Amino acid sequence: MIHCITDAMSHRGPDANGFYVEGEVALGHRRLSIIDLSNIANQPMSDASGRYWLIFNGEIYNFKEIKKELSDYPYQTQGDSEVILAAYSKWGGDCVKKFTGMFTFAIWDVKDKELFIARDRMGVKPLYFFINDEYFLFASEIRALLKSEIIPNKVETKAIHEYFHYQSVSYPYSIIKGIMQLEAGCYMIVRNGKTETRKYWDITKCKSNFDFSDKKKVQQHLRQLLQQSVQRRLVSDVPLGAFLSGGIDSSAIVGLMAEASSLPVNTFTIGFEEKEYDESRYADIIAKKFNTHHTSITLSPQNFLEELPHALDNMDTPSGDGVNTYVVSKQIKASGLTVALSGVGGDELFAGYPFFNRYLQLRKWRSGWKTSRAIRSLAAQFVAGNESVQRDRLKQIFKADTCSIAEFYPVFRQILSPSMIDKAAVDIMEEKTAVEEKLYDQQESIEHYPLLSQVSIAEYLGYTQHTLLKDTDQMSMAVSLEVREPFFDHDLVEYVLNIPDTIKKPTYPKSLLVESLGNLLPREIVHRKKQGFLFPWNVWMKNELRSFCDQRLNNFCQRSFIRPDAIMSSWKRFLNGDQSVRWMELWLFVILEYWLEKNNVD
Repeated sequence: MIHCITDAMSHRGPDANGFYVEGEVALGHRRLSIIDLSNIANQPMSDASGRYWLIFNGEIYNFKEIKKELSDYPYQTQGDSEVILAAYSKWGGDCVKKFTGMFTFAIWDVKDKELFIARDRMGVKPLYFFINDEYFLFASEIRALLKSEIIPNKVETKAIHEYFHYQSVSYPYSIIKGIMQLEAGCYMIVRNGKTETRKYWDITKCKSNFDFSDKKKVQQHLRQLLQQSVQRRLVSDVPLGAFLSGGIDSSAIVGLMAEASSLPVNTFTIGFEEKEYDESRYADIIAKKFNTHHTSITLSPQNFLEELPHALDNMDTPSGDGVNTYVVSKQIKASGLTVALSGVGGDELFAGYPFFNRYLQLRKWRSGWKTSRAIRSLAAQFVAGNESVQRDRLKQIFKADTCSIAEFYPVFRQILSPSMIDKAAVDIMEEKTAVEEKLYDQQESIEHYPLLSQVSIAEYLGYTQHTLLKDTDQMSMAVSLEVREPFFDHDLVEYVLNIPDTIKKPTYPKSLLVESLGNLLPREIVHRKKQGFLFPWNVWMKNELRSFCDQRLNNFCQRSFIRPDAIMSSWKRFLNGDQSVRWMELWLFVILEYWLEKNNVD
């Protein structure tokens, strides 16, 4: 069984595999060699005493500093894996509070017959598990667990509800009934067939004692934290580079990398044949400014269309996004790189999305929100007759009991509204999504933060963790590329969340980030109009992908939880040019059905 599970994840670790099997315990590992490439650093790895056995996915960026604290340990390797063992031997479960990085790891205690599993604070690396009366199984991917042939291939309808709302599935469920997700910032102890989960880090409780009254000092400290975050992520014994789109976030990361490195930075850009969408000229400006070793590949929409089947086949969990991440990661890996830094996360931290400003506007009504209930109810009735997404969102906002982030964020992030889901599906509606429940449970803590930071926290608990980071991990690791995200450094995040809105509110796109970096970024990068390549899905689904979509939608309509008339009616209206039916709403169904079929899920 253990060999089947690890073989299913060979793409995550093509360089080595290993096993520890003793009695009722079996640990398997696939290695992507990045730090200490010697065979002695392969896993599973035991500590010096032989009591603890480790399997580990990810990186501990501050392992050298921790190693100095544990200098009496008899190290045999030069990497971070053995430092985890040394730290666990010394501090037990509290060792996770010492680690800065992206990780999931498990340690088996031979003496106490106890399994310890931990996941990083931001949820960069995934961890799925299954437990019944006989087995406790865990892995970095859902498909690997299914290879055990112990878990029934049954869909989790609670997860379907979440997926229809947000295009991904959030903690605690997965798309498969019985397979759960370990929450970010948590560790789990498994002993005698029972599990205990503890939270060691909470993004809603990250207070700072920094004096934010002096804007210049705030910016100076922010730059130091940005430099620190990038430097931490440059540790590697294999070729390392960076995604460079030519936008503010990726350009900032490349500029900071250039400052920290004595050698030219390897940068990689995807350009497009359609000049109105192509941003490669901005990437060229940054590459020249920082004298990077730059590679630019020009692709056409047809290139993406050709890669679509491969991207879908490599999805470990269904997602409405992620295809572009797969294509870009594949090109970078083909260029010879194993590790790449990404600017993902800058929008979430520095108020880069339109919703940040919308939330500020909505909160201006806070004092009169309850007293305006009658007016809002009338407004909700006025917009109820139109089925457009925008009007459906307005209706939900007008009907909200409060103007809190818990009420507004789920509405702005939803793909399908509750009314749409009710029309399309049978018996999957829940009173609240898992994201909503989390926001309501944490609302009191979230309210202590500045308004813009409340949106950042909601983004982290919602889209960022369950779509953005999950897609980045699954699509990059599908081609054996490790992606590191400096904007998700927890020291940086904790600090930025406490910065007052008066300093953070952008006067131009992400002005706090830009001004904290001084003259690092050229004006033509900072003040240019954001473009971005928009795949012509709307056209493809009516032409090149029509047969593909039609087959999947017809099969999807055979599912017991689906109302076929509603789905096929929307599909026909879409094909006939009805602008009220968005391609994304139907693409969610297509992607889900493809994944369920590929994994033989009922």
